[in-house]
Order: sequence, then C-alpha cells, then structure tokens
Amino acid sequence: MSMPFYVSPEQLMKDRADFARKGIARGRSVVAVQYADGVLFASENPSQALHKVSEIYDRIAFAAVGRYNEFENLRIAGVRLADMRGYAYDRRDVTGRGLANAYAQTLGTIFSSGGEKPYEVELFVAEIGDQAADDQVYRLTYQGQVTDEHQYAVMGGADEVVAAYLAEHYQENAPLSDALHLAVAALGRAPDDGKGNGGTSDRVIPVSDLEVAVLDRTRVQPRKFLRIMPARLDALLGDRGPESPSAGAEATEPPAESTAESTAERTAERTAPQSPPDA
Repeated sequence: MSMPFYVSPEQLMKDRADFARKGIARGRSVVAVQYADGVLFASENPSQALHKVSEIYDRIAFAAVGRYNEFENLRIAGVRLADMRGYAYDRRDVTGRGLANAYAQTLGTIFSSGGEKPYEVELFVAEIGDQAADDQVYRLTYQGQVTDEHQYAVMGGADEVVAAYLAEHYQENAPLSDALHLAVAALGRAPDDGKGNGGTSDRVIPVSDLEVAVLDRTRVQPRKFLRIMPARLDALLGDRGPESPSAGAEATEPPAESTAESTAERTAERTAPQSPPDA
C-alpha cells in the first residue's frame, strides 16, 4: 500500500493562491474611478455579449475580472440576494456593504475548501450615495478579502502599471469626460514597450473594444446604473489619434527620387511634338 503524499496547509494555501492569481492576471484590467457625479467603470472588452460590468440593484454595480462563468454565477447570486432582501424588507436595506460581505463569505469558503479549485476572479461592488462622500467601492479578492477603495482602483491584467498611471494623473471631482479619458488612457498602458527593457508604452484602444458604465447620481430614475454606448463614447473621448500605427503608409508611398523622375517623364511626354498618324 502506497503512502499518500503529505502537503502542509501553508503550502496548499500558497499553491491555491498562486493558481488563482495566474488565472486573474491573464484577464484584461478593469478600472473603477470616482468622479464628480458617481463612479465610472471601464475595461477593454471586445465582446458585446459577455459583460464585465453589470447592475446589481438600484444604486449598486458589479464588476469582475477573471474566469467568466465563475463571476457570472456570482453576479446572478448577487442579483437574487438583492431582490429577495429588497422584497422581504425594504429597498433601502439592500446595500453594497451587505453584498460585499456575502461575496466575501462565498469566496472565502470556496478558497479554503479542499474539495474544489478556488475561483479565479476578483470583484468590485460599488454603491453611490446622495453625495460623493457617501460613495463606496469594495474590492474582493479570490480568497474573500474585502478592501474599501477610494478615488480609484484597478484589478486584473497589468494592474500595477495601470494603478501607477492612475495615481499620477487622478484628480478629485473631475467631470465624466475627464474621468473617462483617464481610465481609458490607463488601460492603454502596456507593461512592456516591446524592446525588452521593461518600460511602458501607450496604445489607443478602439471604442468598439471598450466596455464603460457608470453609477450616475444625477439620474432622475431610481436605477442609477447606465451603460455608455459607443456613440456616446466617441463624443466623450473625441479625437485620440490613430487607433493603430500606420506602418504601411511609408511603404506604399514611392521614394521622393522616383516621384520626381516620373513627374519629369510625364511632363516631357506632354510637351513632345506629336507625330502624324500612319498613312
């Protein structure tokens, strides 16, 4: 009879954490930015059907990064919990803090359980109040840890590079347009400039590849969640330059010398005397 391998609890938890972190890092970053009228969420997401940012309840939004089927299950569970609590008690009893605590318990239980793999997800749960000081943004990790974020937050992908850009350029009480420019510019920060020296480079993300939504306290409807469509994104972002470098433009243009020679040849042909037609 063979003896089973022994793995210490510390090593087991470390392996599970490394597994979850690697899965989350493969996803594209999600940015949350507090602005004058609410909270903005932005992410690079080419899919028009699979959303990373969604509405949970009247003033509460949900954003996630990682494995889609796992955070979609969490989103649906959050919607059901909020609906049940609002129906059984009062709509004011549904809070972002309560949902964040419920998510933390679920993620913590799954992470510490040895019967299934940990969820490869990180979450934002945000709630807006009547004033900017009442806004709340909670970040939940794969192991159920809850962090109360302020001003801005980022998760997934090259989060350290994006967070460094946000820390350098963030301004409080900025209008929606400025907050959107900041979030999209931060998402466009690449962790490497392609030359292998560990630098960063900027890229312009096409509007069609952006997923943007806001919790806007100025809306007259009880539901404050609003998804910003590409047409409005175009108007808010304006001209950001070419979306991809025109590397082939120089190759398609003829050299200056050949252009000058061809022009001279055409001029000579026009000025040369015409010979009579053959008899």
